[in-house]
Amino acid sequence: MKNLLNLLIVPVFLFYSFQKDSELKLCWNSTVETPTKMSDRIMYLFFKAEKDESGNEKIVLQETKISEGRLKFTPSFDRSEIRTGDFMITLIKADGKEAAQQLVKNPLHPELEVYEKEGISRHQAALQNAEFSVRFSYSEDIRSVKIEKYTDSGLRLLFTQKL
Repeated sequence: MKNLLNLLIVPVFLFYSFQKDSELKLCWNSTVETPTKMSDRIMYLFFKAEKDESGNEKIVLQETKISEGRLKFTPSFDRSEIRTGDFMITLIKADGKEAAQQLVKNPLHPELEVYEKEGISRHQAALQNAEFSVRFSYSEDIRSVKIEKYTDSGLRLLFTQKL
């Protein structure tokens, strides 16, 4: 009985395994024949943040780079995660609509982990200047970038620049 069952099952498995290979080959051949669109690109934006004597932040876009590739992970955030001092970077399209947003934890007050005998503790450092970067999927339609800071009274515009 076992031999009869094996005799029937093995050919079925072989048949379906070869069938899948032939379908994959057909799909592979069809993609080679059709023209492919340009590969995706990633846009990197490098910023420098400084505090002046009055305590106001000044943001400068240091560099913009565009490279080949695709973002594997698109950053997202929850509104409940936002804290006072965090920056919201927004890319704006040519029609004035938002293309993408990304949250950056306050770069002038980074949270540092300290390893002590009692365990791990976290402290906030106060910096006068800091550099930070963000990356987005590139689009030809993106025209400008703006950075807003979350405060107790709401959002405050810190930086706007055309790209």
